This record gives sequence, C-alpha cells and structure tokens, in this order.
Amino acid sequence: MIKFYYSGAPNPMKVALFLEEAGLQYEPVPVDTRKGQQHAPEFLKINPNAKVPAIVDGDVTVFDSSAILLYLAEKTGKFLPAKGDKQRGELLSWMFFIASGIGPFSGQSVHFRNYAPEKIEYAINRYMFEAQRHYGIVDARLAKQKFMLGDTYTIVDMNLWGWARLIPTSLGEAHWAKFPNLKRLVDEISAREAAKRALAIKDKHQHAFKTEFDDEAKKAMFRHLTEKVA
Repeated sequence: MIKFYYSGAPNPMKVALFLEEAGLQYEPVPVDTRKGQQHAPEFLKINPNAKVPAIVDGDVTVFDSSAILLYLAEKTGKFLPAKGDKQRGELLSWMFFIASGIGPFSGQSVHFRNYAPEKIEYAINRYMFEAQRHYGIVDARLAKQKFMLGDTYTIVDMNLWGWARLIPTSLGEAHWAKFPNLKRLVDEISAREAAKRALAIKDKHQHAFKTEFDDEAKKAMFRHLTEKVA
C-alpha cells in the first residue's frame, strides 16, 4: 500500500486528488509542518528537502508533487493524454510550467503578503505580478478548451487545481474576476467527489495538525528567520 505523507497545503492536496480519482489504496501519514515534523531525521530519509508531499510505494520513494503525479499517472495509466509525441510534449511542458512558475510564485506571494514580518512593497509586487502573469497564461488557454490538454481531464489539471483554488489567499479574492476560465475549471474540479474526499483527508487527522501560528510554527516553517546565511 502507498504511504502518503501529507499536510493540508496546496501541493499535498494535488496528490490526494489523484489518489482519490484513481481509487488507489493508500495510507495517509500526517506531517505537521508547524511542529517541524518535516525536519525529523526519519522524514528526511524520505524527502531530504523537508517538504510535503512524499510517497513511499514499496521500495520506491517519490517526493515533489509534480513528480508524484507523473509517477502515479504512468504507474496506473490514468489521467494521461492520448499517446504520441505531441501530447507528451504538451503534458511535460505544462507540468513543469506549473511546477516552476505557478507554484513558486504563488507560494512566495502568500508568504510576502501574509507571513513576512515586514511588508516589503517590492517583494509583494514582484511575486503578485508573476503569479498573475502565469495564471493569465493558463486562463487564456482555458478560454479555448475545457481542460489544459484539450477535452481530457489529466494530471495537468490536478496540478493546476492545487494552487489555483487558493487564488484568494495568494492574490486576493477580487482577483478571481481576472481569470474566469480558470475559475470555471477550479469550480468543476472542486465539485468532483474525489476532490471533496481529498480535501477531507486532513479531517481524519485533525488533532495531528497544529492550528496556532506561533513562534514554534514560524521557526519550523521559516527557518531563515532564525538561521542566518553565512
């Protein structure tokens, strides 16, 4: 059985969505990043980057949400586009576009808008601008087709859903109006029963996750606050 190391953050929820959509048997293992459990030696053996999600599938370990989605899709043969070089090229391009663009810029926008001890106008504008630019690209694509790769629901859409559903957090509630086609896709995916089950996974371990964002949580999640670069 697959062991799924997770929290309720955007990247783990992408993987939870796939696991539920594919009907795979898995054991969810909560990792409370506010308590610093991602830095525990036993978890670092699974993911040396000290991030969730990660999976252990027999003797296979995979970390990074995009890598996990690719691994599980290829393992099961599910939620992939039709075979062919053109489709494969599009799949990889958009998966890495989300992994290298939407995820990092959305995450940094969340950080500088909501958690940074100083509200630095340059940083906020920089990351919000880039996050909006990336979302604008996918919104324009979704204006022409139902899903990111055409008429087929794939792991690209799941990958996008993880962060896009939290646009109100990363950019602000009013920004949904700028991306009507993306909003349509996010709403359609969120309405799926698999998505509802994925988002409910953390409820099974609600007592395992700390809710307070206190000094302990800040130290665990933002180590740069206490550990200076030499």
